[in-house]
Order: sequence, then C-alpha cells, then structure tokens
Amino acid sequence: MNNPGTPTLDQLNILLAIVDTGSFAAAARKMNRAVSAISYGISNLEAQLGVLLFDREGTRRPKLTDAGRAVLAEARAAALVIDGLRAKVKGLLDGLEAEVDLAVDVMLPSERLGQVLRAFRTEFPTVQLRLHVEALGAVTSMVLDGQVGIGLSGPLSVGVPGIESRLAGSVPMVPVAAPDHPLGRMTEIPPGAGREHIQLVLTDRSRFTDGQDFSVTSPKTWRLADLGAKHALLREGIGWGNMPLPMIEADLVAGTLVQLAMPDHVGGTYRFSGIWCRAKPPGPAATWLLEQFVTLGQNDREIEGMVDV
Repeated sequence: MNNPGTPTLDQLNILLAIVDTGSFAAAARKMNRAVSAISYGISNLEAQLGVLLFDREGTRRPKLTDAGRAVLAEARAAALVIDGLRAKVKGLLDGLEAEVDLAVDVMLPSERLGQVLRAFRTEFPTVQLRLHVEALGAVTSMVLDGQVGIGLSGPLSVGVPGIESRLAGSVPMVPVAAPDHPLGRMTEIPPGAGREHIQLVLTDRSRFTDGQDFSVTSPKTWRLADLGAKHALLREGIGWGNMPLPMIEADLVAGTLVQLAMPDHVGGTYRFSGIWCRAKPPGPAATWLLEQFVTLGQNDREIEGMVDV
C-alpha cells in the first residue's frame, strides 16, 4: 500500500512559486533563496508524496506532470485555508470578533439589509455572520437573552431596561388590500369600515408582546408570525392590513394590492433602533454594522403617527 507523507507548508509554497513565476530561478528570486534550495525543496516534496511533479526533460521551462497538476490544485486550496487562518488570528489579536450574531426586524427593507451585509463582507472578510430575521419584540428578546450580540429592532425596544439603542431610520407603513376585497373596491371608505372585515396582524411569541395589541382596529383578526405569509394572504383578498411600503410598492404599481384611504387608519411610521445589551457592548465589527444601519436610516422619510402591524 502506498502511503504518501505529509508535505510542509514551505514545500507547497515553493511549488506555487515555481508555477506562478514560471521557473526555478524566478521562484528563488521571489522567495529570496538560492536556486539549489528551491530545487531541493521540490525534490523533497516529490519524495514525500511519491510522485513526480515536474517533467524536467526536453524543456528549460518546468512543466507540470498530470500528478503535478492535481497536486497544484490542492496546494492552492491549502494555501487559501492557511491565509484565511492567519487573517482570522490576526483579527483576533487585534480585538476583532470571530463571529457576529445579528437579529433584524422583519420590517427592515431587504435592499437595505443586503447593502449593509455586502459592505460588511468586504470590510470584515474573516468575521462570520449569523443572521436572524424576527418580528416585533423577538429582536429585543434575543439581545437581552444573549442569543445575539446586536439587533436592529422596531419600536418595542424603546425604554427596555438593560438595552442601549441608537435610532436607525424608519419605514412607512400603509394599509392595503387586494383590489377585489370589499375595502379595496371602495373609492371612499367610511370611518369604522375596517372593523367589518378581517384584519391581518403580525405577531410574535416574545414576552414583549404577550397579550398586547398595537392599534388593532378590527375585532376580526388573523394573527400571523410571518410577514411573507401576511403579504400572500393580503394579495389573496383574505383581509386587509398594514405593510411596509418598500415591500409592496411593486404590488401597488401592478395593481395586485391597493392602498386604502381609511380616515381612521391612515398609516404611519415604523421606527428602527440599533440595539445591544448594556452589559455586553459590541465589538469593532458589530459596532461597524450598527453604524451602517444608523447612517443609512438618517434620510428616511417619516409619516406622522404610529401604526399597528
């Protein structure tokens, strides 16, 4: 049975240098070594693996064998892993987190979330991210319970003991229904009309919303824990309800949903806050994330009043 030995990282680096520079002599210059040291390193690597990596006959330029090409692919992969390891350790030595746990409110526009996380990936390539998308008080609950380090929460985080926060923008909320819904067919909706129809209301299981309603108008409600499901049921004409404007703008243009002109339910603003636990301040990468959400939220247009969800 053939059992190849374990090559050293230096041997693999010599192999990569030869291939990348095109010759033993150029690799020696790149690595600041004698040509004999480069040749010796490759000979040892070939002996270690039990295969010839270069065809040295009939050409002055080193040519990889079939085995050499196979080994080269693995050598490059190993080099990337080592580079990533060294970068991660350097970050840890510099005080950078190895991982950031982030919870965001489901109302946050997906375009904004994508923009921030795309920039985060570029700025902190060694930091892993765990993302949780939650509704209402669940974001605050996860931060307080230590399940995540930071959160982008809706208004339910305001005034919660132990929570520090920074305002991070807002999103307009508008009442909508399908065009074939009774309310959707009305050009003028009389006060109180919403009470006669099912209102779709977002809910969660956190202690911050237990037994509470937020400006719910109708006594006929369907409670949903998923904003996507609420969106789908609104389009099906099951009921009416409030939605974040960025999520349903395409529906308003296409006519699959209509904005309701309800005199007693005109819509309003859903405000976000970047939050963290006072006893566990965020590290550099998490602080950077919060700052991005705060900066992007500074130009948000607010509508007077608060709305149910």
